[in-house]
Amino acid sequence: MTEQRIEALLPAPDFDTPTASEPTVLEPTEEVLEYSEDAPLADDAAYSVDAAPSVDHVAYSVEESREAALGATGRPRPRLPEPKPRTQHGDAVIIAMCNQKGGVGKTTTAINLGASLAELGRKVLVVDFDPQASLTVGLGINPNDLDTTIYHIMMEPNVELDEVVMETGIPRLHLIPSNIDFAGAEMQLMNEVAREQALARALAPAVERYDVILIDCQPSLGLLTVNALAAAAGVIIPLECEYFALRGVALLHSTILKVQERLNPKLQIVGLLGTMYDGRTLHSREVLHTLVEGWGDAVFHTVIRRTVKFSEATVVGEPLSSYASGSAGADAYRDLAKEVLARCPDA
Repeated sequence: MTEQRIEALLPAPDFDTPTASEPTVLEPTEEVLEYSEDAPLADDAAYSVDAAPSVDHVAYSVEESREAALGATGRPRPRLPEPKPRTQHGDAVIIAMCNQKGGVGKTTTAINLGASLAELGRKVLVVDFDPQASLTVGLGINPNDLDTTIYHIMMEPNVELDEVVMETGIPRLHLIPSNIDFAGAEMQLMNEVAREQALARALAPAVERYDVILIDCQPSLGLLTVNALAAAAGVIIPLECEYFALRGVALLHSTILKVQERLNPKLQIVGLLGTMYDGRTLHSREVLHTLVEGWGDAVFHTVIRRTVKFSEATVVGEPLSSYASGSAGADAYRDLAKEVLARCPDA
């Protein structure tokens, strides 16, 4: 796959295609099943190189040094100020985690960004807006045991916000859960008046109580996702650093522009977030580089690297900030939280 093929998928066709060749990545002689940035690299014996460093080995070392100096996106990392503490809560900024492709890190980002914002003193509400209820499960709650969910607060006018909101065990982080009942909501909304505004109406009481509301959207561009975009002031687009993850970005951008024009003029893209990044592979670096070329400063400086810690934290139902507080993944989401607050100063 060439870089030109990746660039053809991006919505900004007017940037120059880089001509410099990337250094070759050394291939392991044994299959690597999982990569954790917290784990040490394999012994030198696992790589087919001589005792003296090869040209490829030197080139890869140069790439590592460049990334350490500039950050994974190839840009100097800004010095973000420490967020000021909030003395009062309310007037929440609503942000939707949106990408119609599944498995790109929307739920992981909603959980860990929410927990990191809560660490910074923000009162945060995370909304599970997906019938698969991955966000609910990821915070240690069994969706099958729930009597009231996001479905009830949207579809039943007599259900109050306090009947649905749950504590998560993380100070200042609350949850509106979901379960399989929510699967029928889209069909029911088809016959409703102002159906695109149903979520905004349901969340109106929460805006007065929280600083940030994060909506974890389902992987589609259907009516439920349009509801989330209509209710939100901003969109974060998690994007796996893989070729196929780039394919739907232009379509998602088109949908956001339509919602801006027809339903929600205040909607803005907060940023694009590279996830599941593995800097040891040429492919990840190439995809991230092309993303920055196409979207520029809209891409967050923070990049979420691939690590098994995220899967482990999901099993125990905790954010990474509490499961492995000192891990690189937890620190990355703390950096992301500061970037989001810098881009959303009202949060």
